[in-house]
Amino acid sequence: MFDRFNRPINYLRVSITDRCNLRCTYCLPAEGVKLLDHKDILSFEEIVEVIREAVTMGIIKVRITGGEPLVRKGVISLIEKIATIRGIKDFGLTTNGILLSTFAADLAEAGLHRINISLDTVDPEKFSQITRGGNIQQVFEGIAAAKKAGLTPIKINCVVRNSSDEPDAKGVREFCLKHGLEVRFIHEMSLAEGCFSIVENGHGGDCKHCNRLRITANGMIRPCLFNDIQFSTRELGIREALEKAVGCKPEKGSVNVNGGFHNIGG
Repeated sequence: MFDRFNRPINYLRVSITDRCNLRCTYCLPAEGVKLLDHKDILSFEEIVEVIREAVTMGIIKVRITGGEPLVRKGVISLIEKIATIRGIKDFGLTTNGILLSTFAADLAEAGLHRINISLDTVDPEKFSQITRGGNIQQVFEGIAAAKKAGLTPIKINCVVRNSSDEPDAKGVREFCLKHGLEVRFIHEMSLAEGCFSIVENGHGGDCKHCNRLRITANGMIRPCLFNDIQFSTRELGIREALEKAVGCKPEKGSVNVNGGFHNIGG
């Protein structure tokens, strides 16, 4: 698939839940957010159907996101189903790592290729502050389990406020060098203000070369994270929703006032 700016669209990010087991300060307000009713969240069968159709249209890269995808009950069976779809060349999952030590081996066996893990500091106290109570030791154990399971290359997503030269970012970089991990620095974003930049050591935020679509946990195809355009797979049908999203994909991001990182998947 090509959009109207001749960009090849071959990457689908799939949010399978808007739930998360952390409350990171830059993602969720302290008072929480209104969550989707369970009846509105796509079933595993619907998710697989969307991905299968997208692959027939040219999608070759699929990434499972959330919320936190590992909190979705039965997630291993979903990974198994997606892994059987012929044509997917890159199959990944983004996680905060809290539950990864429990799931890493099963994810690999189910057919997942690789893992991205969010880690903004290696200081336990700072980590607890950022995540509002998270235990960094669980993330370290998850990273070790992912390496053992062969879910490589493991990429670490580190959110920075101003610069990758910040003390916490430097600590994450050193940790990654020591443990053979790839690190990407993501400058803190604001959907409502349209504040974003190109990911350091990554491809996100590069509008000129954007190749992705997103599907939310309730089945809305979104052509751009920083835009309110969305099309319902349930109302329009999967193929029409995908075609409309590609056809309406903006040249560059602007603002998004009706979604959040927790339900779009970042």
